[in-house]
Amino acid sequence: MYGTSRAKPDQVVMKEAIDELAAAFGNRLVTSDAVCEQHANTTTWILPEPPDAVIYPQSAGDVQLAVRICKKHGVPVVAFGAGTSFEGSVNSPYGGISIDLKDMNRILEVHNEDFDCVVEPGVTRKQINEHLRDQGLFFPVDPGADYASLGGMASTRASGTTTVRYGTMKDNVLALKIVLPDGELITTSRRARKSAAGYDLTRLFVGAEGTLGIITELTLKLHGLPEATAAAVCRFPTIDDACNAAIAAIQAGIPVARVELLDEVMICGCNAYSKLNLAETPTLFLEFHGTDAGVQEQAKRFGQIAEESAGSAFEWATKPEERNRLWQARHDSFWAIQVLRPGAKVLVTDVCVPISRLAQCVVETKRDIEQSGLIAPIVGHAGDGNFHAGVLVMLDDPEEVARAKEFSDRLAVRAISMEGTCTGEHGIGQGKKRFLEPEHGELAVNVMRAIKHAIDPTGIMNPGKIV
Repeated sequence: MYGTSRAKPDQVVMKEAIDELAAAFGNRLVTSDAVCEQHANTTTWILPEPPDAVIYPQSAGDVQLAVRICKKHGVPVVAFGAGTSFEGSVNSPYGGISIDLKDMNRILEVHNEDFDCVVEPGVTRKQINEHLRDQGLFFPVDPGADYASLGGMASTRASGTTTVRYGTMKDNVLALKIVLPDGELITTSRRARKSAAGYDLTRLFVGAEGTLGIITELTLKLHGLPEATAAAVCRFPTIDDACNAAIAAIQAGIPVARVELLDEVMICGCNAYSKLNLAETPTLFLEFHGTDAGVQEQAKRFGQIAEESAGSAFEWATKPEERNRLWQARHDSFWAIQVLRPGAKVLVTDVCVPISRLAQCVVETKRDIEQSGLIAPIVGHAGDGNFHAGVLVMLDDPEEVARAKEFSDRLAVRAISMEGTCTGEHGIGQGKKRFLEPEHGELAVNVMRAIKHAIDPTGIMNPGKIV
């Protein structure tokens, strides 16, 4: 139903499209092999599939022109942000044009009194927060990569360490400007905090991974910098104990800002890579935001819950440099995993389950890792039931690659069976398409295909992804 079969454009058609784009964009169109390969980077076992050319637009009008030329020739279009996709979302399996939005990096408006801002898609989360710092505001969604682009974060419906308190991109994007597959520019909503006017187009495009259009502008919700911030680590004898403490804290309504789970293998990697000296046992990294009194109350209540789950006393990081070091170590977990097995590739996958099922899912996954003979540290956003397994694999060992893939598949199936999702924050891309129907059902996926066909009937927008 609503399928669009396609093949790579033939070379004559591709050359005609590139010639027309070159006439329009000059040296902002690049066809070198090195640049094209950079725009097919993938951190999975999916092989890189480069585009035929890369364009660097500087305005929404540039994006519109590029898309119109591509539509005219039937050439695929793949939007590119910072290239941090874990599921092959920026690959170009049918060739075509990669539209790199890094030069569209202006902060257009900040409305302090309304706690929102308007930015272009190439703005990074680090850039926006540095700009806002002296205004007492910040943008909270923290996927762990300072250089992640806000357009890419919206396209993949990103979340991260602060989701438990502030929500995901879905909750923090108020409106978008989108270039559709025919080159027309639409606005999905207004700056108001709520609306009951028609379909929620903003939510349709947040998480669409560029398969329905290209984001050229975002209106984002901002938050006030907290009066007080405190971070701590709390150790537990077992991964089950750590999960249960996080679950109990959320169920008790403690408004913790971050509660991150690291198993003993991940702590070992963090100690080696980030020069920490933490006990190598399951650990929660915690952060509390609010007034001085509020932070003290949150910490006291969480400490009581942790004690009931055999947790240690808190080890506090109250100075900004101590907190930054702690959270930088958490954000550097991808690189820390590599330290555990030099020469291996880290293949990261993630799932999310209802918070009440987190402990069961993590414990069963740890058992699966052990029985599979794999090294796969676990790190997760325990406060919202989301966790990652970073499998270390020697890609020149087919048997080991097969075991890793089978483990990843079992993890996705396990999460779905617990009424969870096969991807908490990495998207579907190419890597998890086969789990979409088991998770949503055939009829729901057919609705997605119908939406795709209605908006992009020729299938030029990021083909081969999601549906």
